[in-house]
Amino acid sequence: MSEITLKHPPLLHSNFPRRRLMLLTLFVACLTVTHFAQASSQLALDKGCYSCHGTPPKKSAPTFEQIATDYAQYRGQTDVAAKLAAKLREGHMFGGINAHEQLTEESALKLVLWLIDAKK
Repeated sequence: MSEITLKHPPLLHSNFPRRRLMLLTLFVACLTVTHFAQASSQLALDKGCYSCHGTPPKKSAPTFEQIATDYAQYRGQTDVAAKLAAKLREGHMFGGINAHEQLTEESALKLVLWLIDAKK
């Protein structure tokens, strides 16, 4: 008797589950980033940030685009983001802006990370 060998169809190849998992992970990551960006933009709107940092900016306040350009150098440096968020909340930075001082640690960090990621 001869042996019968079955070949797996391409979709059932041993790499298929790994490939499927990678695609699913990528999809979820994209959704998370999109949700984070929308949430941060909404947070900036809710906190009134656009009234000073919108276009056109109020007095000498930088626009979000200017801040994002400056902060782009910190991408991937989460420790720097936390330090920038803490500085944002300090009373003496930027001439003591009440809106900055009233931010929670979490809100300040979300806004800084959003700006570091160039407002995506």
